[in-house]
Amino acid sequence: MQAFLKGSSSQSVKAQKASSSSSSSAGEKKQKAVPWVEKYRPKCVDEVAFQEEVVAVLKKSLEGADLPNLLFYGPPGTGKTSTILAAARELYGPELYRQRVLELNASDERGIQVVREKVKRFAQLTAAGTRLDGKPCPPFKIIILDEADSMTGAAQAALRRTMEKESRTTRFCLICNYVSRIIEPLTSRCSKFRFKPLANDIQQERLLQICGKESLKYTTEGIEALVSVSEGDLRKAITYLQSAARLHAEQEITEQIIIEIAGDMIDEGYAATNVLNQLHDVIIDEKLSDKQKSVITQKMAEVDKCLADGADEYLQLLSLCSVIMQQATHST
Repeated sequence: MQAFLKGSSSQSVKAQKASSSSSSSAGEKKQKAVPWVEKYRPKCVDEVAFQEEVVAVLKKSLEGADLPNLLFYGPPGTGKTSTILAAARELYGPELYRQRVLELNASDERGIQVVREKVKRFAQLTAAGTRLDGKPCPPFKIIILDEADSMTGAAQAALRRTMEKESRTTRFCLICNYVSRIIEPLTSRCSKFRFKPLANDIQQERLLQICGKESLKYTTEGIEALVSVSEGDLRKAITYLQSAARLHAEQEITEQIIIEIAGDMIDEGYAATNVLNQLHDVIIDEKLSDKQKSVITQKMAEVDKCLADGADEYLQLLSLCSVIMQQATHST
């Protein structure tokens, strides 16, 4: 009897611990911070900013519940991935979304084996034409290949054949920064859309919306600095804004805070490419002759290429600074 009571008491203790741990874990889930980039990602196509042509074509396609193979290209942070994800959510609803959409990004292996196995297997699955809520939906699936320009040539060639064979049951959306790295047989099978860098006023509007929803204090100069350092990349701007809000809680987000977070000095660990971009803007605005500016910017182009090839950042910046000093000491 005592053994039974001990067992039952131990079980009740375990149950209490389990319930407390589950409640605490539930509390942790509720308190789990979500990156603002994901939190404020567009939930529907209408919420996509600035890309009017792409949005108009997608809305027409969604009305007819039909979609061509797509190729989105353009600078990072302009809404390429967000747009196709929003379109997929509208097509399939929250219930079928996970079953109908396969998303592969640069973290996945991009060799020919992945195309032959994972992509091909998913493409061969059939899909019904109705959703769980009874609404009609297209009888095809969507495969999103993010950063497709990192795929090998052999993998792209294998993908071409899969796109042809599974055209009745699958649509492909290729997303890349450089369309020139996609082979011609793939680009000819897709509707191409170029995503433009976001205009300054559009970025400001989105950042001010986020500041309002997060109850942030800010200055006009701080928001303008965010737009300036992000260079049309809304994702970068939102990330900088969240970093500023976390590091300087309850303080006004000022221009100086944004500049410190964005970084403009290599000896403090900031990337040389950031220094190069900011230095370019300074040189263009500086009172130098056209000849001096052309010599300096030509050297900047060489340094940018060397940095992209993996050259030493410190030596490259020293080389650039020497050219700038030579030109600056010459009389105009």
